[in-house]
Amino acid sequence: MLGLLPTLGSAHEMRPGYLEIRETETDTYDILWKVPALGDNMRLGLYVRFDDDVKTVTESVAGFTGNAYLRRMQIQRDGGLTGTTITIDGLDTTFTDVLLRLERLDGTQITHRLTPAATSYVVAAEPGQWQVAWTYLVLGVDHILSGVDHLLFVLALLMVVVGWRKLIGTVTAFTVAHSITLALAALGFVSVPGAPVEAIIALSIVFVAAEIIRGRQGNPGLTARLPWIVAFTFGLLHGFGFAGALSNIGLPQSAIPLALFTFNVGVELGQLLFITAVLAIYAMARRIQPIPPKWAWRVPTYAIGGMAAYWMIERVAGFWA
Repeated sequence: MLGLLPTLGSAHEMRPGYLEIRETETDTYDILWKVPALGDNMRLGLYVRFDDDVKTVTESVAGFTGNAYLRRMQIQRDGGLTGTTITIDGLDTTFTDVLLRLERLDGTQITHRLTPAATSYVVAAEPGQWQVAWTYLVLGVDHILSGVDHLLFVLALLMVVVGWRKLIGTVTAFTVAHSITLALAALGFVSVPGAPVEAIIALSIVFVAAEIIRGRQGNPGLTARLPWIVAFTFGLLHGFGFAGALSNIGLPQSAIPLALFTFNVGVELGQLLFITAVLAIYAMARRIQPIPPKWAWRVPTYAIGGMAAYWMIERVAGFWA
């Protein structure tokens, strides 16, 4: 299984692009264009295009850093960028999004999400709070639904927990825990290196998968007896993972509380959608096969544990890459 789909080794392949436009002088803007990298010297084929009346003041400086390709330049347009169109060429052929953030000299900011279905944006005169809220809400939903490692952890918990009361308590504990660390890290109160956190997140999935096996063998572990404690403990780590993704996107300085809150709400909505889908599929399966085969639980359990073990080894090996 480790060799079948090597691209699954990364649990967050659908990373968004990021375009920051900051007005430094009247009608003059510094540009930061961040594109997800596909290795050491390759990147997604996404390119920023402005209207013809936008002039380039300084040529771009570009290069790879970390897991992204960065490009910096300076542009100028008489009368400012209000009313001009910004287009991301190549976005319609991908499965990712681009977050656009414009900061003006007067302190106002605009945050907008460009998608494969809407690759252009006409710069508005006045930013709206609802636009920030909606953008970060959708980003939160997208992040959790594209974060396979987080979803596998939730799925493993669902396979351990028996009973509605325990399920509600477990999900609530996980939500409270990752909300705490997401807020602390995003606001700068706590700083934790991303690589070890990602490795421990993978380890948390392996741990719960092993707990499923032990429970099925008549030796229930801590997760089966006190699932909310396990959910809360590892939820703190998953919150740092969410914060790492949010730091790559950035927060609008004039609306940090709103953006952080709606991003977290989006994460919760995505998580609830996933749980609802899993429970619905399980209910349908029980209608078709009221008494499932004794071996049925082994397939998802070993698939979850095997993939998580692969991620853990890969991420630990990346410490020295």
